[in-house]
Amino acid sequence: MGAPLIDFSHLTPDQRIELAEQLWDSLDPQLVGPSVADAGVLRGRRADLERDGELGAPWRQTMQELKTRGS
Repeated sequence: MGAPLIDFSHLTPDQRIELAEQLWDSLDPQLVGPSVADAGVLRGRRADLERDGELGAPWRQTMQELKTRGS
């Protein structure tokens, strides 16, 4: 990766996040959709979800399980 086009090293982390959000929001959704391959993966995941009906575990539960495993 080359040198950045714009020096944003003076921005705080919150300002960098805000900048990233503004940049993302400025994109035309019609022009930045998923690739054909990514769309296929998403369709497959949706089909799995519809077939299995499993949404997964809440993040707090998952974090607690990870903490319990580590001790």
